[in-house]
Amino acid sequence: MSRRLLSTFVVVFTVGATFLSAQKKSVPRTPWGEPDLQGTWTNQTLTPLERPGNMATKQFYTKEEAEAAEKRAAEQRLANEDAPPRPGDVGTYNRFWAEPGTRIVGSLATSLVVDPSDGRVPLQRSAEQRRDDYLAHESDDPEFMSPWDRCITRGIPGAFFPAGYNNAYQIVQSRGYVVIHYEMIHAARVIPTDGRPHMPLSMRFWDGDSVGHWEGNTLVVDITNYNGKGWIATNGAAGRIKGIPQSDALHVVERFTRTNEDTIDYRMTVEDPKVYSRPWTAAIPLNRDESYQMFEYACHEGNKAVEDVLRGGRHEEKRR
Repeated sequence: MSRRLLSTFVVVFTVGATFLSAQKKSVPRTPWGEPDLQGTWTNQTLTPLERPGNMATKQFYTKEEAEAAEKRAAEQRLANEDAPPRPGDVGTYNRFWAEPGTRIVGSLATSLVVDPSDGRVPLQRSAEQRRDDYLAHESDDPEFMSPWDRCITRGIPGAFFPAGYNNAYQIVQSRGYVVIHYEMIHAARVIPTDGRPHMPLSMRFWDGDSVGHWEGNTLVVDITNYNGKGWIATNGAAGRIKGIPQSDALHVVERFTRTNEDTIDYRMTVEDPKVYSRPWTAAIPLNRDESYQMFEYACHEGNKAVEDVLRGGRHEEKRR
């Protein structure tokens, strides 16, 4: 495929009181002139979604601190591989299937949440209570389980939150459309970029209605029309955000900016006045890896995990 190259401006940003200047980069373009986002991308990282409480107002690591954190994580993975199983633990997937993050994000941020500045998602107490209620009743009924466990969806934008495995995304473009193929649950999201409006509000979906447009080198995707049944995050790596509900008032804006040949700067801004006290933003780098081979994630709602969780709940009831 032939490509034209467009020089981009120099991005200047601040880390504490230090000003860093990024080199001019060339952004690949499609034959019809749009920034080319196509390829296979991964997002695994050691950087947590939210900043750990013990880091308080520390927004960035130093280079030395980041290297030390990466070394500790590598040592911990090695120790866990050699450790015997805990008593009564039947085990899970072995390390072959895992894709743990090994590096801190390139910005050296201490959290993927970049706004608010404390690196924490501004949850309303009612949303946390609903999360806790669902967790307490998880083994009572499938509808208390996450839509991921039920093989429905990981959610949008939650499908971009790094997990323990299957952290790959394939992006394909054509005139007027961008398609994102998610390895996890093997889903594909078709995003029109031809200027069409959102669907009527009477039409609502688990993952909302995505409508995109280009702003310079950035693909901007506006998402509305959620059905209010999903979760903002479904995997354990999201910490306390796992299980937080999505309401029908959810509004998400995603921004995909290819900053160089091998990197997409992906940012999401989440607004839901029924769940959060203010909007919040997360920044997750996507790194190109054309050697990565995506396999089918064969998942269906009648999977054995759901059945086993419910059976375990009935067993616990008999023991009481």
